[in-house]
Amino acid sequence: MADARATRSTQRTRRAVLDAAMQVMLEKGAAISLAEVAALAGVSKSGLIHHFGTRDQLVLEVVKDVHERFREVVLSHLDLSENIPGKMLRAYVRALCDPVPGTVAGSVTAAAAWGGLHTITEVAAIAEQQHAWWKEQLAADGLGAERIQIVRRAAEGVAAAALAGDEDEAGIARARSLLLELATTGGFSTPI
Repeated sequence: MADARATRSTQRTRRAVLDAAMQVMLEKGAAISLAEVAALAGVSKSGLIHHFGTRDQLVLEVVKDVHERFREVVLSHLDLSENIPGKMLRAYVRALCDPVPGTVAGSVTAAAAWGGLHTITEVAAIAEQQHAWWKEQLAADGLGAERIQIVRRAAEGVAAAALAGDEDEAGIARARSLLLELATTGGFSTPI
C-alpha cells in the first residue's frame, strides 16, 4: 500500500511540475527557470530536479507530454460512426476549435511561440516526428492534401487566436462549424 501511495504522489508531483512548466513556457518560451516552475508547482527546486534532472530535460518532457495529450484529445473527438472520408481531420478540428480556452490543444499550437524551444535538438526532433505522424494520419483519412492543409492550418490558427484571447467563443464556434463543413463537403452550405 505504501508503494502505491508513493507512486501516486510521484505521479501527482510530476503532473504538477509538467503543468506548471507548460504554463511558464506559454508565457516566457524556453526562458524558464527551475525555481519559477517549482514555485508554481508547489514543490521544492530539489524535488523538481529529482524528477527531471535539468531544465532541458524538463522542457523536453513538457514537449513530449503536450504532444501526447494533444493526440489523446484529438482521438477522443474521433467519431468512428462517420462513414465518410475525413474522420481524423474533423476530430483534429473539433479538438483545436474547442471553445474552452487554455486546453492542451491550444497549447500545442502555441509550441511555435515557445521561443527558443526548437533550438534544443531533441525538441526539434519531436516536432518533426509529430508533424510526420499527423501528416500520415490525416493523409490516410481519404481527403485531398490541399483540403487537409487548408483545414488543418486554419484550425491551428483558430486555436492560437483563442489562446491569445483574440477570438471569443462565438467566433471559435463559427470557425469550427465552417472548418467541419470544409472537412466534410469541401465547401460551405451557406454563404459566409
